[in-house]
Amino acid sequence: MSEEELEQAIEDAQSADETRLVRRLCFIKNLYQGDTRKQAGRRVGISRSTTRRWARAWNDDGVEGLRPRFGGGRPPKLTPTQFDELCGILEEDQPWTPQAIHALIEDRYDVTYHPAHLSRKLRAAGMNYAKPRPMDPRSPADADEILAERLTEALGEDDHDTEEDDPVVLGFFR
Repeated sequence: MSEEELEQAIEDAQSADETRLVRRLCFIKNLYQGDTRKQAGRRVGISRSTTRRWARAWNDDGVEGLRPRFGGGRPPKLTPTQFDELCGILEEDQPWTPQAIHALIEDRYDVTYHPAHLSRKLRAAGMNYAKPRPMDPRSPADADEILAERLTEALGEDDHDTEEDDPVVLGFFR
């Protein structure tokens, strides 16, 4: 392959957003420009054994030999339909504990997940664990009275005898 064809292959890979292939072709381009395998590998940040593998793949099959072949990984334990069904169940019958979710998955689908992996999958689907609390357990029992007293002091309402139609209301959020 000529340098012009190699340059075109790099441009094609960039436009197709194949970053791994671009890196591999840049390694080959460095070789074309006179670098040793070690120098070319150092420029693109790969190990010596990888330079050997990429050079062999280039010599055997050209650009196609350098194209990454990812097998897709392990298939998911739940099919997309089952996972959508699970998300629907979790949204309907709230609240859930993590233990209850694991039990549901095991009973319904005969599948087990590591707790950390399940929480990652649920977060990726837009779901988050949260503890439903009607009240912050750290707040004092008389929080409303404390707020009213502090607002009275801050606004100086004791000094004014006039009533306003639209009272000032402040909200505090964390």
